[in-house]
Amino acid sequence: MKRLPWALLFVLALSGPLSGLTEAAKREPKNPKEDVEAIGNRNVGKGANFYSIEKEIALGRQLAQEVERQAKIVDDPVIAEYVNRVGQNLVRNSDARVPFTIKVIDNEEVNAFALPGGFFFVHTGLIRLAGSEAELAGVMAHEIAHVTARHGTRQATRGQITNLASIPLIFLGGGIGVAARQAAGLAVPLTFLKFSRNFEREADFLGVQYLYKAGYDPAAMVEFFERIQAQEKNKPGSLAKIFRSHPLTENRIARVQKAIDELLPDRPEYVVDTSEFAQMKTQLAQLHAAGGKQDNDPKRPTLRRNPSGSTVPAEDNGQASEAEKDERPRLTRH
Repeated sequence: MKRLPWALLFVLALSGPLSGLTEAAKREPKNPKEDVEAIGNRNVGKGANFYSIEKEIALGRQLAQEVERQAKIVDDPVIAEYVNRVGQNLVRNSDARVPFTIKVIDNEEVNAFALPGGFFFVHTGLIRLAGSEAELAGVMAHEIAHVTARHGTRQATRGQITNLASIPLIFLGGGIGVAARQAAGLAVPLTFLKFSRNFEREADFLGVQYLYKAGYDPAAMVEFFERIQAQEKNKPGSLAKIFRSHPLTENRIARVQKAIDELLPDRPEYVVDTSEFAQMKTQLAQLHAAGGKQDNDPKRPTLRRNPSGSTVPAEDNGQASEAEKDERPRLTRH
């Protein structure tokens, strides 16, 4: 039998342990919230809560109606359908126990917020700042996590227990609680939008898991955090007050990166960006260039879903280019 050179044998001996080094570095989940494989079967909303799921949904619907009475909702089909689809994909890969209604608000503040019960609003300013679909999805995943962990009603319950606020009186109207009805310029009690630092950390922790579970590059959440840090430095006041209430410190970014490094198994490829994201941002830019006027012309081309899952104008009769018919592009990270 021909003997292999000792140097080659040494390399082969090392190759087995080294190939599994990355996965070995991932520690075993210490609790259900760390078990990515169990997403969807975890009760992440445990804690004192005076609100049943049904009451939470009813409360969120009432608050959402207040938002929609004051805000300008974008009904452009390209923008609205795309943002909703990205969000619903994240919801399907989360611990959500409620259905989500996702809408876009025409507002240049960099902001997004999810109300109790799954009523979710994304500002156009946030969409315009995002550098990729994965970055946009990262922010949306964070907000979805607030809902899945029931942060809004759990925080309201804490306020009632300590007699710091009387939430029922806020909804009865009148002068009581008026001062609490100012968040991002909308008549929504701060109780449901401004969370404790612990809740913000938990939303980051769960949100990056949902981002990963949906197939996105989890590093995009860190990249967006760094992007809005730079945005606030270069253009002070461009972030919504709610966004600025919890500074994006290096520690917060480091915690998300630690969760990625320790808990999320490596994958050969992730979704980073798509042509649909670019198309949607172009449409948004055109909408703003036109002064925000939305075209309600009944003769305007409508949208339909082709078999590949991409969105094309109905008048194309399925004759879109092969590139348009391709599945969502996936970029490989090495």
